[in-house]
Amino acid sequence: MLIKEQDILAKKRKNKKKFKERITNKFRLVVLNEDTFEERLSFKLTILNVFVFSGVFSIILVVLTTILIAYTPIREYIPGYASTQLKKDASKLLFETDSLKSRLKLLENYTKVLVPILSGEHPISEVDFDSLKSNSKPTAIDEKKLNASKSDSLFREKIDRKDRFPLFDKAEKKIDKVFFAPIKGNISQSFSDSDKHFALDIVATTGTPVKSIEDGRVIFSEWTTETGYVLIIEHGTGFISVYKHNGALLKQQGDFVKSGEVIATVGSTGELTTGPHLHFELWYNGYPVNPLNYIDFN
Repeated sequence: MLIKEQDILAKKRKNKKKFKERITNKFRLVVLNEDTFEERLSFKLTILNVFVFSGVFSIILVVLTTILIAYTPIREYIPGYASTQLKKDASKLLFETDSLKSRLKLLENYTKVLVPILSGEHPISEVDFDSLKSNSKPTAIDEKKLNASKSDSLFREKIDRKDRFPLFDKAEKKIDKVFFAPIKGNISQSFSDSDKHFALDIVATTGTPVKSIEDGRVIFSEWTTETGYVLIIEHGTGFISVYKHNGALLKQQGDFVKSGEVIATVGSTGELTTGPHLHFELWYNGYPVNPLNYIDFN
């Protein structure tokens, strides 16, 4: 029995030695002239050297490709990256579209008035063209109501003193309103005006459903370089909710959503992300407010 074990060990050593000799044996690679068989180039190689050279070359090629894509304009052609000039052009076109909508509305109002004039139903002298510049009809003002009483004057002065110098970090809850929590979880970073962090960061696992805090319409649903997938909802009551660093967006711009409806999933997208979490902002009449005043995240 002992002799058999020794034979097996000896056989293994012999195979190991043969394998080592096989990969370290030197070979000569020769480049010859096809017509004259003159030797042009020659290299002494081993199988081990070929494997090492191929591995190093592959690593260098991957590193150079990564650097070329990350630090050159080529990255703009890769899905997920956004060009700064492209975003500027998109914003400019958006403003021009809004301006064209206003002009079109004004032209429609003029057209509606000109049709009865051209048909002879109304004389042109009876038409007030200045009133067409606004969407609402001008109303007569009762000058008697402009004379405020003593109680009205005191009330106005009280309101003026209260709202004369509003501050973000001292913003009060102006509406008795409670919203649906977008997600439940621990808050990693709180609302802070001093740090210019007008949001809450709620930690959650990747893929956790993100829900709308109230009925509203999606006014923005796109990818941004810094904050990844971003979705913004206007709720029609002066409130706007913002959801950033999402893993995926389930709603598009213009979609109407219900309170508690799933609109996205938690992710870690964008250059400014620190891990899977939801960056949630709440704005009221153009000012950021602390979401903890309106939402229970526990």
